[in-house]
Amino acid sequence: MNKIFQIAIDGPTASGKSTISSIIAEELKIAYIDTGAMYRALALKAYRKGFDSSFEDGINGLLDDISIDFREDGVYLDGENVSDQIRENHISLYASTISAYPKVREVLTKMQKEIASNKSVIMDGRDIGTNVLKDAEYKFFLIASPEVRAIRRYKELESRGDKIELDKLIEEINQRDFNDTNRKINPMKKAKDAMEIDTSEMTVEEVKNFIISRINE
Repeated sequence: MNKIFQIAIDGPTASGKSTISSIIAEELKIAYIDTGAMYRALALKAYRKGFDSSFEDGINGLLDDISIDFREDGVYLDGENVSDQIRENHISLYASTISAYPKVREVLTKMQKEIASNKSVIMDGRDIGTNVLKDAEYKFFLIASPEVRAIRRYKELESRGDKIELDKLIEEINQRDFNDTNRKINPMKKAKDAMEIDTSEMTVEEVKNFIISRINE
């Protein structure tokens, strides 16, 4: 492909979006934008300031002086590589709360659109196909059962040495799903022109091959 194009990957937490998107980006030699990482980076900045996730005004104020960059070796917050820190479970939960704030969504969505304005990208999140990249040529919505997603998340956390009960993860995932689908500003939903893929019983390779085959049609 020589022309500029956009791929939107949406879906709930732990549905495989980030893993699949990064692999496809590498195979197609295009930029990968993990929008969830942007919300988690802001969450980390607010957490370090000692802000409670309910302190909307304080968190909004951080948007005036924040730098989030995607580099080859990870995600940078104000010049610091925070790729590992933003994957910690308490930061993910914090990000889920603040992602509902109107100014947070407005500012980060603008940043995301600017990144995708002049180059081919694959971008994942909750509202990419319905809001950020509404005119994307290729749209996919990944789903999986809460139990399958909890097991995936459990294995990810375990590999980093984090300990959490599986039942607790299922509860958190169900709560995040509720938050994402019921927020007032750009809630998570499948775009009308997106293809839904249930990844519950698919390997990463199978999902990747399926998506690339659709792109190459």
